[in-house]
Amino acid sequence: MKAATLTLITLFLLIAPYLSAQQDPFRWMDFHASKDQDIVAWVTRSLVIDDWTAIREIGVQYDAALVVTTKRTRPDAPANGDTFTIWTVSLTSHDHARLLMGVNLRWLDFMQFGDNGPEPAALYDSCRECAVETYFTTFHYVVKNHAWSARWMRNGQGVPVWSTNTPTGMTWTQAYAGLAEPNGHALMGTWNRFDYGPQKPVDDFLFVYDLDPNSGLERTRRLSGAEAEALKERICRVQDALPGVARGQDGPLCQTVIPKAERRPVTTPPTNAQGKSTPPGKKRHN
Repeated sequence: MKAATLTLITLFLLIAPYLSAQQDPFRWMDFHASKDQDIVAWVTRSLVIDDWTAIREIGVQYDAALVVTTKRTRPDAPANGDTFTIWTVSLTSHDHARLLMGVNLRWLDFMQFGDNGPEPAALYDSCRECAVETYFTTFHYVVKNHAWSARWMRNGQGVPVWSTNTPTGMTWTQAYAGLAEPNGHALMGTWNRFDYGPQKPVDDFLFVYDLDPNSGLERTRRLSGAEAEALKERICRVQDALPGVARGQDGPLCQTVIPKAERRPVTTPPTNAQGKSTPPGKKRHN
């Protein structure tokens, strides 16, 4: 009986931290709160040898921090010229890794792509004084790595949703939208049309970015036929788009699918809107 009791106690001690971690929600650190100062100090020490000017946001879930740093080229440079870097930082060691870099970071509502709950989502740009490319991604905690990861990464960037880099000799029109599925999961849909005039037929590219329901892994699918036509309508119906995750619905591309009078503004949030990731702008660490 004594051996059995000891075994139960040992088992409880082993699984207690795991059970606690499963209930640990994502939370942005408050740089002015005393309870968060240990995390702020730990992250600062972890990134001390890297090239950044300020730590702007720290989000924590389980044993890893999602960190945003900014870099200013010179002390008198305007703040809107800063570049940002997003890191994953271990809270059990000082290991860290760069996830992505860019400018003009915009946090969106949390979005749920799989069964593990809502994820911080963001739009960001490649540069300021250039032909801007805009990207979308969400961030999720990877259990086996004890670290954060960005989704749909390719060549160091997330999902390409908008571009001002139009090649000569053609007209490039675009639209995209974050969309909610009946099961409560989200997907990102993009539509790009390349019109070459009389030289060749129009090219339409309809892509869906979501998670495979069986493996839970990220997938990118190009749609065709009836699926592509259905996605065009979903992207162009303003009322179907998730808040803040849409562009091009009033442009010429969507006018070919849905008359302007039918593209009504959003009046109610989608069923899977479960919170907003908005780090306070005044809370910063220099």
